[in-house]
Amino acid sequence: MEYRISTISIIVEDRESARAINELLHQYADYIIGRMGLPCREKGLSVICVILEAPADVTSALSGRLGQLHGVSSKTMTAKK
Repeated sequence: MEYRISTISIIVEDRESARAINELLHQYADYIIGRMGLPCREKGLSVICVILEAPADVTSALSGRLGQLHGVSSKTMTAKK
């Protein structure tokens, strides 16, 4: 399996989803290199950036599961190498 560096950008519009987000990230903790979250209180949302070193199917699975949560959007970008 080829491991690649990827980022998942997450926009959280429903704070009630925070627990589910954290549970998912905990499940994939072995692949997570770093994480940064910033609240945008004036807009009523938060932005989280997660950096992974993982096989493509793992990255895709995490991003997809995050995007299925209520009030959560996610997008992935993967390095070519």
